[in-house]
Amino acid sequence: MICFICKRNVAEPVYHFPATGPAPVAGPFRDCTGNLLGETANQPRVDPSRFDTKRRQTLLNLLNALNELSQAECLDRDFDQNPSFEDDRDTPTVDEQLQVSGAEKFNRFQKRINSFDKELRNFGNAARQLGSSVGILSSAFRLRERLAQILFLFRDNAADLFPRKISRQQREFLVNPNLMDRKRHARRRKSMPGRVPVNIEDSLDLESLPEQFDNFAAALMTFLKCLNEFPEFTDEAVNTSIKSFEGDLKYWACCLQEYRGQFKYPAVQRYVHDLTAEMGEHIDSITGTLSMFIEVGVPTIRFAQTHAAANLLTLSTVATFFSAVTATTLQFSYSQTGDMLSDAVNAFWFSSLVFSIAAAVNSLLGLSWRQAMYRSPGDRVPWWVLMWIKRSPLVFLVMSVTCFSAGLVLFTYSTQQGKVTSTITTVFTAFTSFGLAAVSAWVASEKWTFVHHRGSKWLSDVLKDALRRFMALRLVSFVSKTFGRSSQYVQKGVEFAGHKCRRVSSMGTITTTAIEQGDNLTTGEYAHTISRSPEPLSPLSPIRQSTDSYSRFSGEGSSHPNLESPTTTTFSGTSNSPTTARDRLTSAIRSVMMLQSATSSPSSPFSPVRKRTTSSAFTDASRTTPETGTTTTFRGSKVASLISKLKSLETTQDLAAHSALVRHLQFSPNGKFLATSSWDRTSIIFRVGDPCVPHRVLAHASGFVGQVAWCPIGVLLLTRVNRAIKIWTEDGVCRKTIERQHHVQSIAWLPRGEVIFAAFLSVEGSEVVKLDLNGNVLDTYRFNRLFIHDVAITPDLQWLLGVGPILYSPKGLHPSKSRVEKQLLVYNIQTKVIENQTPVLNDVRDITLAKNGQVALVSYENKAFPQLWKLEIVKDQARLTLRHTYMPKVPVDFAGPSYFGGKDDQLVLCAGKAGDIHIWDRDSAVLLHHVRAQALGGDLTCVAWNHASDNPFMFATGSHDGAVRLWTTMNDYRPCESSRRHLTVTTQSTPYSVTPCSPSPVDSGFQTDSAGTQYGEYTPEPLTLTPVEDSGQRDRIVTFAHTRG
Repeated sequence: MICFICKRNVAEPVYHFPATGPAPVAGPFRDCTGNLLGETANQPRVDPSRFDTKRRQTLLNLLNALNELSQAECLDRDFDQNPSFEDDRDTPTVDEQLQVSGAEKFNRFQKRINSFDKELRNFGNAARQLGSSVGILSSAFRLRERLAQILFLFRDNAADLFPRKISRQQREFLVNPNLMDRKRHARRRKSMPGRVPVNIEDSLDLESLPEQFDNFAAALMTFLKCLNEFPEFTDEAVNTSIKSFEGDLKYWACCLQEYRGQFKYPAVQRYVHDLTAEMGEHIDSITGTLSMFIEVGVPTIRFAQTHAAANLLTLSTVATFFSAVTATTLQFSYSQTGDMLSDAVNAFWFSSLVFSIAAAVNSLLGLSWRQAMYRSPGDRVPWWVLMWIKRSPLVFLVMSVTCFSAGLVLFTYSTQQGKVTSTITTVFTAFTSFGLAAVSAWVASEKWTFVHHRGSKWLSDVLKDALRRFMALRLVSFVSKTFGRSSQYVQKGVEFAGHKCRRVSSMGTITTTAIEQGDNLTTGEYAHTISRSPEPLSPLSPIRQSTDSYSRFSGEGSSHPNLESPTTTTFSGTSNSPTTARDRLTSAIRSVMMLQSATSSPSSPFSPVRKRTTSSAFTDASRTTPETGTTTTFRGSKVASLISKLKSLETTQDLAAHSALVRHLQFSPNGKFLATSSWDRTSIIFRVGDPCVPHRVLAHASGFVGQVAWCPIGVLLLTRVNRAIKIWTEDGVCRKTIERQHHVQSIAWLPRGEVIFAAFLSVEGSEVVKLDLNGNVLDTYRFNRLFIHDVAITPDLQWLLGVGPILYSPKGLHPSKSRVEKQLLVYNIQTKVIENQTPVLNDVRDITLAKNGQVALVSYENKAFPQLWKLEIVKDQARLTLRHTYMPKVPVDFAGPSYFGGKDDQLVLCAGKAGDIHIWDRDSAVLLHHVRAQALGGDLTCVAWNHASDNPFMFATGSHDGAVRLWTTMNDYRPCESSRRHLTVTTQSTPYSVTPCSPSPVDSGFQTDSAGTQYGEYTPEPLTLTPVEDSGQRDRIVTFAHTRG
C-alpha cells in the first residue's frame, strides 16, 4: 500500500470482523508518521464519537442510495427485456417467466412421451410370449417410431419459441426405436450397394405436422386393431382412450391444414406448443390403461392360449390312442370278406382308423399353429383354413368314434354272436351315440349363442324365446287353448268326485252321540262341523293366520258371527283349539309390521339450503387497502410518474347498485355517466361526481342485461338482452327495442361521431349484423365455421376483428376430448374476406381496440393471461401478431374483459374474481401496481376505466353482490381546490355509500318536450312494488315511450 502523503510504501491494514453481530467501526487512517490523514500536528483533537456518528449516518445514506439504484436498474432491466411494440418485430418470447413456463410445459410433455414409450417397450417384451404376436409387436414398433418423430417436431417448435431454455436435437441423433426396421434397411443397403435408401427423417419439418398427426392416428388405430385381434381378452378402457386420442389427432390435423406455410409464425407455434398439454392428457390415459393391460390382459391371453394348446394336445393323445384301438380290432375282421356284413364292418373300422389318424395329426398341426409367433390373426385367415385347423380334430375324432361303434354293432352280427350279446351291444351303442349327439348339439348351440349374442343371452334363454315364439303361432295357440280347457274340465270332475268321497267318509265317522245332539246345533255350526276335514290344520296355515290377525285388530276379539276359530271334530263332540298364545303373538306382530309398511308415510321432503361460495375465501381478506410505500423516482423511466399515482388508488365510493350480479360496466366517452348492467334485469345510469348518484334506472321486462355500450359521442346507450337490443338516451328514454331472431352475443358501435349515420354491430352466432338506430339491417358478415363471441372495428372502418371458437373442422370433425380450437380473425369489411386467422387454445371471450387502432387487447376466461396483439399491414393484408402477455405474480382467475386505461391507453387493467386488480404498462408489460383482494368488495365480475378522467385516475368495479365501487387516486381527487391544500397524502376519506331507489322506480311526474317525448325524472323516494306488480308492470312503466319514427 502506498501512502499518498509521503509517497512511501506502508503495510496495508487488515481488519478482522467477527462472524456475527454488528460490523465494527473502522478506526481513523494514519499516515507513515502516525498522524491522522488530513490533520496537522498543531490542530486540536476532536472527539472521535462525533466522527463515528457522522460516518454511520453517511453509510446509511449510501445504502439507501444503492437500494434506489438497484431498484431502478431492475425496472430498467424489465423494460429492456420487454421491448415496446414500436421497436419489436414478430420475435419469439423474450420474457424470462414465459421462457421458464414454456420450457417446463415441454419438459412435462417429454416425460409423458418417454413414459408412453417405456410402456410400449414393456408391452413388446411381454407380448413376445404370446402366439400371433408379430402383428402387435410390429404395430408397437411403428407407434414408437411415430412418437419419436412427434417429439422431435415439438422440440423443434419449442426451441424456436424458447431458445434460451430448449436446445434443438440434431437429425442424425434422432433415434429410430424400430430395431427390426433398422436391421432390414442395413441388409438392403448391403444387398444394393449402389442405391441409397430414402431417410424418413429428412422430411421432418413443422410444415409436415398435419401429416405427422394423421400418421400417428393411423399408427394408433393399427396398434388397437392388432390388440383387439386377441379374442381371449378385450379391454374397453384401452379402446376408449385410443379412439379418443385418434379422434383428437385427426381434428388437430384437419384444423392445422389451414395454416399451411405459417408454421414458422410465432402465433401458430404457440398454438402448437399449447397442444402439448392436450396430447399429454391423452398419453397419460393410454399409458395407464396399457400398464393395466400388461398386468392383467397379457397373463389372461397367455393362460387362454396355453389352455387351448393343452386341449389340442389332449385331443391328439386321445386320437392316437383310439387309432391304436381301431387298428387292434381290425386284426379280427380284415380277413373276413365275401359277405355284406363283413365288408361293412371292415369299411367302418377302416374309416374310423383314418379319421382317428387325421384327428391326431390335425391336433398337432393346430397346436403348432397356435403357438407360432408369426401366425396370422383370425380375421386374416381364410374361413376354410380356420375351420380346418380349429374344428377338424374334434370332428374327425367324433366321426372316428361313430364309425367304430357302427362297425362294432355289425361285427356282432357278422360273427353270429348270441342274441343277447348283439342286442345289448346294439342298445348300449345307440344310447351312447344318442348322448354323444345330444351333447355335441348342445355344445354347438352354445357356441352359436355366444357368437350371435356375445354373452348377453344364455342358450336356455334362447330356447325359452324360441319356445315362446313357437307357442305364439296361431295353430299351436289354438291347440294349447283346447287342451287347456279340456284339462280344466277333467280337473273339476276329479275334484268334484273327490269332494263327494270325502263327504261320505266324514259322515261315516260321526258317532251316535253327535247325531243325538245334532238337534241342539245351529245351522252354521252344523255346516261348519260337517265341512271340516278330519285332518287338523297346521298352526301356520293361511286360514289360521288370517283369522288370528283379524281377531287381533277387531274390537270384540273373535266374537264375529261369521268368523270362528278353526276347530277339530272329535268323537266326543267337543271342540278344542290348537292355537297357542305364542302363535297368536307371532301372527299379530307380523300383521302389525305389514300394516305399518303399507301405511307408513314418506319422510319429510328435503329442504334445500342455500350456500354461498366465494373465491375470495382463498385470499387474505384482512388487507382492505392497497399497499403503500415510499415512491422512488426512477430516472429515465417513462412510467415512473404513474407508479406513485397508481399506488394511491383507493375505493372512494361504494354504490349498492343492484340486487344481483353486475355483468358489465362502461363509462360514457365524456366521463359524466357510468352505465351498469346486472342479472336483476335492470341497467342503471349513474351521474359521475362527488358523490356519484343514480341518474336513471332502465328496467327490462325479461332477460338478463348482459352488456351496455355508449355511442362514440355519448348521447345514446345500448343494452343487450338475450334476443333484443334496446336503444336509450342518456336521460333514460327508450327510443327503440330491436327484436332479433338469434341470441345476441355482443354489441359494438361503429366508430362514427354523427348520430344521423350512427350504426352498430350485433354479434349473433356465426353472423355479425350491421344495424341502424331503427333496427334496419344494413349489412351482414357471415363466418361459416366460427362462432363469434366479440368484435371490434378499426377507426377507418376497414377491418373487423373477431374472436371465438370454431364449430367444426374443415372436414366436419369435432374433438372427442380436447378443447375446440379458437381463432382471432381479421376480416376485411370492404371485400368481405377473412385476411388472417390466428389459432389459440384458451377460451377467448373479448377483444378491445386501442384508440389508435393499432393494438388489440384480447381477454380469456379462467386463468389464461390477457394478451396484446398488434394489427400489422403486410402486402395490403392485415394480420395480428402477439406483442405481450400480461402475467401476474401469482395465478389469478380473471373476471370479465380487460381494459385499456390511462392517457393514450398506456395502461392495461384487469380484475380477478377474488378481488385482485392488476395494472400493467401496455408497451413493456411490466406490472406497475397490484391491488390486493378487498374484503369490502367481494368477488369481482367486471372492471371499466374512465378515459375522460386523466387526473385523477378513475375506474369502476362490479361484484357478485351487486355492488359497484369507484376507485380514484386520492392524491389528486378532491372536491375543491381549497380542501386539497389541507389534505396530506396519508389522509384517507371515508368512501361514500349511495343506495339508489328501487331497481324499478317510477317517477312521480314526467317532463315532456316539444316533440311529445316523455322523460323520466329521478326522485330519491323509492316506489315499492309487489313481485306481481314488478314483473307485470316494470317494462310498461319504466321503459319510456318511443320517439317518432
